[in-house]
Amino acid sequence: MIVLGFDTATQATAVGLRLDDGGALHMRDDPAPDAHPGHATRLLSIAAELLAQAGLRWSDVQRIAVGVGPGRFTGLRVGIATARGLAQSLSAELVGVSSLHALALPAVRSPHDAGAPEGHDAQDVDPTSLTTIAVIDARRGEAFAGGYAGEAEIVLPRALRPAELEGIVVQLEGHGAPAGQRWRAVGDGAVLYAEQLRAGGVEVAEPRSPLHLLDGAVVCELGALVAPSPAGEGALAAVLPDYRRSPDAKLARGDRPPAVGVSRA
Repeated sequence: MIVLGFDTATQATAVGLRLDDGGALHMRDDPAPDAHPGHATRLLSIAAELLAQAGLRWSDVQRIAVGVGPGRFTGLRVGIATARGLAQSLSAELVGVSSLHALALPAVRSPHDAGAPEGHDAQDVDPTSLTTIAVIDARRGEAFAGGYAGEAEIVLPRALRPAELEGIVVQLEGHGAPAGQRWRAVGDGAVLYAEQLRAGGVEVAEPRSPLHLLDGAVVCELGALVAPSPAGEGALAAVLPDYRRSPDAKLARGDRPPAVGVSRA
């Protein structure tokens, strides 16, 4: 199956193309720190370039996979609107993928970077035993986070303040994560709040590590595993942005966020 996947939950525009043979191409647009994201201007041009590299046409795309967040409001709106428009015009399937899961997966699979136990090589480490926290900058002095331990995904369904990130391991263990694990954080939020995370006993990948970068090819990989909704307008409307934070008006009224939960992948 040929899957075009992309994510616009962060400052970057990450695009991937999964081919029939399971191979994948991917590209990113990373604007300067003081520049506006290029989601609206770069997303389709990057996708077109990947298709050209693969010798494919837009009509060859069978499924669109889009990162639904949590992340920045404007970026998610652009990404999901683009995904819906492409799926409709190409008569392609449309599926949504957790941006936190896509960010975490390469780190979960990287025992070498996590450090192997004494006396063992990196290849001897069981990747499912690694514990990863994906952290996306939510702006407003907050971050979105999710924990990934083996097959478990621990959902933290609201934005966390820096002080709360210091206690994130306690939160994760209190909601089903295995106790006594080494946790490593990745993502732009992990870089931004590295001091708070380390104060809570969490390792943070080096600032230049590629593990901090959301990969469009991973969005494609996860998207290929999702069962699409039935065809039709309802399928397009079923893929919704995961803002994971109330709009400003609700925050001003003092609406309380939902409780933390745990799900099994």
